[in-house]
Amino acid sequence: MPNTLHLHRVLAAAPEKVYRAFVEPDALTAWLPPYGFVCTVHEMNATVGGRHRLSFRNFTTGERHAFGGDYRELVPGARLVYTDRFDDPHLPGEMTVTVTLKAVSVGTEMTIEQAGIPDAIPAVACYLGWQESLQKLAKLVEPELRP
Repeated sequence: MPNTLHLHRVLAAAPEKVYRAFVEPDALTAWLPPYGFVCTVHEMNATVGGRHRLSFRNFTTGERHAFGGDYRELVPGARLVYTDRFDDPHLPGEMTVTVTLKAVSVGTEMTIEQAGIPDAIPAVACYLGWQESLQKLAKLVEPELRP
């Protein structure tokens, strides 16, 4: 039976900035792949009904895992809903990721739900991967760099 993960973070950055990290290809490649992986964005049309396609490459082994899906809901600075499907037939099904952003006094409260994770992926491994990615997300969005 597919698994569902729930994640929660508070980031010291505005919701609009956090949102951009999910919809700008260069930003996504900087934070989404867990440590030890690099990401390539093959397609990204961040509009409702638009598609995305990415791959993660294990930097040690060179093994690549491709996945993609579509955008179901996009509310700038507030909410994203998108799907993911792996190309690998051993990882069947469609996952749905819902990201909710809420402005709070110190920045953004973010919740993420990832539903439909294939049985072949241990939930704890997926959770660990998200933890690493969200650490990288914080390092991307929290600095307020000025010219």
